[in-house]
Amino acid sequence: VGDKVMVLARSGLWQEVVNVPASQTFPMPEGMSFEEAAALLVNYITAYMILFDFGNLRPNQSVLIHMAAGGVGTAAIQLCKTVENVTIFGTASASKHDSLRESGVAHPIDYRTMDYAEEVRKISPKGVDIVLDPLGGSDTSKAFNLLKPMGKLITYGVANLITGQKKNLMAMAKTWWNQFSISALQLLHQNKAVCGYHLGYMDEEVELLRSVVAKLVNLYSQGKIKPKIDSVWPFDQVAEAMRQMQEKKNVGKVILVPEAPKEESKKAEN
Repeated sequence: VGDKVMVLARSGLWQEVVNVPASQTFPMPEGMSFEEAAALLVNYITAYMILFDFGNLRPNQSVLIHMAAGGVGTAAIQLCKTVENVTIFGTASASKHDSLRESGVAHPIDYRTMDYAEEVRKISPKGVDIVLDPLGGSDTSKAFNLLKPMGKLITYGVANLITGQKKNLMAMAKTWWNQFSISALQLLHQNKAVCGYHLGYMDEEVELLRSVVAKLVNLYSQGKIKPKIDSVWPFDQVAEAMRQMQEKKNVGKVILVPEAPKEESKKAEN
């Protein structure tokens, strides 16, 4: 009672009081803010398991990170930096490139104005060792073709389904139609791996998740990772917070808190 904890839950966290199993709680490390704690678990567990458990990231390899300025993207960049001489390619809109370079992305690519696959090939003709794919659809095929021999593609989302404020059934159908499919025999001939990851279906893997969180807390305590907070919004501004992400303005994590920070409340009163 009274411990400060981080929690993992599949849903239901946009409220003041939350009830979760004790096994889904993890003590916050010394010096961590509540905002950082909220930004740590989902993004960093996802990025860690994709890069190290599936991706087997090693020194001197190369990684392509899509949506590199988002929550999982910023976590993945920081985790790549814990391994010696990893070359990071990252897709994001041009306005975020300076921030990406500062964080360690060697080659930021503006996916809106360039063909990212061509840009990667210009710098690394053979492609990359690992692709993190949160996009789905035809981008998964592009990712697979960008892999070097013994390369690994880890797909963990279908962001291409979301195209704007309203459901676009044509866009959803197109993404679904273009969804990547491959046979075991094709994989054998190509010397490549395809992996799928969804943290939401890891509820039963308590010991596995605990071991990952222990490693992340250790990296945080060493100063090797630090959640990047884009902005903090009170519950009554949830629509604006969602818009911040929908319009792809965020660099790092968008955080919800029950009430506006006191300083901002005072400013509003004045």
